[in-house]
Amino acid sequence: MDEVAKPAFDVSEVISVLDDYYTPKQMEIARFIAGYYFSSLSEALALFVPFRLPREERVSLVLLDSITLPTLSPAQQIAYTALLDRPKALLFGVTGSGKTEIFICLMAKKLQEGKGTIFLMPEISLTPQMEKRLKGYFGSTVALWHSKLTKKKKASILEGIRVGEIRIIAGARSALFVPLEDLGLIVVDEEHDDSYKAMTRPRYHARDIAILMGEKYDAQVLLASATPSITSYHKYRVVKLDTPFIQASKQYQFCSGDRIDSVLLRQIATTYQTQEQSLLFLPTRGNFKYLYCQRCGKTHLCPYCSVGMALHRNHKHLKCHYCNYTEAIRESCSACGHMPLSSERMGTQEAIEVISSAIEGIRIEQFDKDAITTVSKLIKALKRFEVGQSDMLLGTQMLSKGHDYANITLSIIMGLDYILGLADYRARERAMSLLLQIAGRSGRAKEATVMIQTANREFFQHYLEDYEQFIHDELSFLEIGSYPPFSSLARILIAHKEETKASKQTLDTVAKLKAFDQIEIIGHGKAPIERIANKYRFTILLRSVERIPLLKALHSVACREIEIDMDPVEFA
Repeated sequence: MDEVAKPAFDVSEVISVLDDYYTPKQMEIARFIAGYYFSSLSEALALFVPFRLPREERVSLVLLDSITLPTLSPAQQIAYTALLDRPKALLFGVTGSGKTEIFICLMAKKLQEGKGTIFLMPEISLTPQMEKRLKGYFGSTVALWHSKLTKKKKASILEGIRVGEIRIIAGARSALFVPLEDLGLIVVDEEHDDSYKAMTRPRYHARDIAILMGEKYDAQVLLASATPSITSYHKYRVVKLDTPFIQASKQYQFCSGDRIDSVLLRQIATTYQTQEQSLLFLPTRGNFKYLYCQRCGKTHLCPYCSVGMALHRNHKHLKCHYCNYTEAIRESCSACGHMPLSSERMGTQEAIEVISSAIEGIRIEQFDKDAITTVSKLIKALKRFEVGQSDMLLGTQMLSKGHDYANITLSIIMGLDYILGLADYRARERAMSLLLQIAGRSGRAKEATVMIQTANREFFQHYLEDYEQFIHDELSFLEIGSYPPFSSLARILIAHKEETKASKQTLDTVAKLKAFDQIEIIGHGKAPIERIANKYRFTILLRSVERIPLLKALHSVACREIEIDMDPVEFA
């Protein structure tokens, strides 16, 4: 072999060769992610944790004879049996029907076959309770994986995988890319949740990548939800669990308004006085509300983004939740000078103040991303609620994520009309799913009351007892409008500090896309939020019945200056 010529630039000696490596399957999946979700290969590979060369001596697994598995009810047993021979399926089980027990039995079967499991949850807010349940059955073979872990803890888990001690990985979206050998099962719990969609490049959807990984690794994939996404219901074989494991009746009450009024306060007080627990949902976190002028109607905007500045009363400041610009709370209108300013929509902090001042002694746990900033705070908050040291969980979407506490006998749901009115073809699905998920946190073991504050009682009441009927009706609407799952959508975002340049690039991109006759340009123009971090934003929304022509068109215009979101779930 000829000697390689010395390069013209300076080179260094190789210090050492690591024993970390990406497997051919990881490379194949990374290439798919890069191509389908329009990222670089390096960005896609950065999702994965590489394998390390396994040790010759591996730890013997705990024999399943020493594990006492849950006893399945007749309905659970039928569902479990139906799932055994299906490489991918959707478990559609009402809240409290015992889906977790089925997951555990499937995991045990895979362990018996010498295979591991990845168990996905939409957010780390679910992990403390699920960790306790899984470790109760499988002990040290279980490890939790999420973005908040320390480097040392991650290294410890990876070593446990390498020596064969850890065979079940549970966690949020990133857990999907942990190098678990002999993968036999991927469970995507709460599969309907939008948290599985990454909002930064690569903008992958963990549920869809789980399906792909199942095919590549010859592993079973189980999606599960009490309110499955319409797309999953349409695409995959469905196994149903129709009845709760413990039968407890729920009484639904509808009320009007958008504030915590005397009707709601009386119900909260009654629940508190009987030493039972309650839950209150708001669609906005913390003091995430806006200052607006009652005279001219203008909202106080961020100077760098065309969005209202969120009021954070605890920290005594206004903050932009897009670019993080912060300023002192204003007393007068920046447009016309009128004072005082009003705040639009109730936030969690204000709700806590209203309830605390009306009901003496009630202990309220603020459950949103302003209060729950670390895993430690999350665990402590849930522990306080579990042992009865707090009487109410009050917060945002985090409340809907599958928490299971037997003493909750009251759920109050506010702000559904705000969600129903979003400019999103899935607005009705999101509102209906959220209602049922929040309602499902109560009445797990006792009779419960669910209070729904809405002006759209007729719509919600029609589907309260039959989400499947809602899916069928919504599928008809989506098919007529040619929305997913009957088409594929893509969103292009173009941003620039100069509005004219952003506008020109948008028009140039539209002109190129018009050459592709199999795609439809639904619309283009300024983004709903026109400016973020001092950059002007324009969007182009595309649709195609076939996915491949859409991808070809997008690849023809793809460049680093524009952001392409395939299968978007967010349109702001």
